[in-house]
Amino acid sequence: MGRDVPAREFTRDDRRRFRDRLHACLDALARMLRESRFEIDRPQVGLEIELNLVDEASRPAMRSTEVLAAIADPAWASELGRFNLEINIMPRRLTAGGPDAWEREIRDALDHAEAKAASVGAHLVMIGTLPTLERTDVDHSALSEDPRYHLLNEQIFAARGEDLLIEIDGVERLRTYADTITPEAACTSTQFHLQVAPDAFADHWNAAQAIAGVQVALAANSPFLFGKELWSETRIPLFEQATDTRPDEIKVQGVRPRVWFGERWITSVFDLFEENARYFSALLPLCEDEDPTATLDGGRIPQLSELTLHNGTVYRWNRPVYAVVDGVPHLRVENRVLPAGPTVADVLSNGAFYYGLVRALVDEDRPVWTRMSFSAAEDNLHTAARRGIDAELYWPGMGQVPVTELVLRRLLPLAHRGLERLGLDSDWREPLLGIVEQRCVSARNGAVWQSEMFHHLHDIAHLDRSEALRRMTRQYVEYMHLNAPCHTWPVD
Repeated sequence: MGRDVPAREFTRDDRRRFRDRLHACLDALARMLRESRFEIDRPQVGLEIELNLVDEASRPAMRSTEVLAAIADPAWASELGRFNLEINIMPRRLTAGGPDAWEREIRDALDHAEAKAASVGAHLVMIGTLPTLERTDVDHSALSEDPRYHLLNEQIFAARGEDLLIEIDGVERLRTYADTITPEAACTSTQFHLQVAPDAFADHWNAAQAIAGVQVALAANSPFLFGKELWSETRIPLFEQATDTRPDEIKVQGVRPRVWFGERWITSVFDLFEENARYFSALLPLCEDEDPTATLDGGRIPQLSELTLHNGTVYRWNRPVYAVVDGVPHLRVENRVLPAGPTVADVLSNGAFYYGLVRALVDEDRPVWTRMSFSAAEDNLHTAARRGIDAELYWPGMGQVPVTELVLRRLLPLAHRGLERLGLDSDWREPLLGIVEQRCVSARNGAVWQSEMFHHLHDIAHLDRSEALRRMTRQYVEYMHLNAPCHTWPVD
């Protein structure tokens, strides 16, 4: 939902018109799929990284407007909270530029932004949830100045009709209420995009869903929220709860949540967009003037604005994306399960594992989603979020197995094979997938380091909780800039 929207109130007629236009977009999409109107010859990958802003004391810095003005680069954008930013890395061919080109591009962009942020008293942190964030930091005053977030906030609470309950039982227990959606700003993620041909979309989405739990277990980096130690990837349950439009009475009726894993394997990308229209009312019923049918009849490509806007308010962990670039439409899988950080090296190793494994699973004669229930894949996601790299997950042919064993014995060789088929030679594959391998061998990821460092400072050095979290965060930032993979970070 990155497009600009005006501040306004919606009428009943707005909602009726939006529904009609959304269904017209669906009809146009179905026609485009039948007529093979999509870009398929030059598939690309893309990357978005959400980041936190902190001050000199490693506390949240509500400075996004000033930092964006200092950076002055259209690749950077606001996010939900005033202590968040997002960078969109330019789409590219996966093999473009050699093994180090993508990492160098990302690090150069982040280093430039860090220097500009420092000039206005802020610093960038790639982390799933900011350990020094307190409950009082996410009130209405922390909401981004961008009108679209204020409008979204109003519409979610209008639909819900009551305050949000955030309740997470982990190592410790958190229970709090919120009268804005700003707690969702505590969730900062890495989002990998993969452009695919329409006839291959279902297989790629199904594969991404099947491995979502494995991804989260390996890359968990969000053990703390509001001063509490909770799940290894607390970002998952927080995001599910912080944008929930359903009061309890609606939940028990089986109404789907807007943060949604889904409920079935698919056979076409159309299934996902059609589910969006069937199950979810519009949060932002903004209509454009384009008639998609007339646009197609005229030999042009429609923007499908209502379909894309509505899709941006249904928060699937693997989201379908329709986009038009230079007059040519394409489809992408947007993989949204991973937290930000800890380092660029870790981010790119996660990307290599994801792209390679998805490709290998798509190529299998008996795809994993034909041998695994959809509910098992969803259970894997939540087990992985709770337990992280210590999780035991279900995998066909292996049953319940430690995720480290699953990756080392079965999935890492597949990821190598998939990257090789994508054109990446061993000089590229080995360093990136070697980071994943060593995470499994050492059973260490960002969440493990954060927890161990906090307990070293709190239990052994006897610092109080807030000071231990602050010092841990400051040390995290120092290691982040060194770009050594997180499994190598010491605790002392």
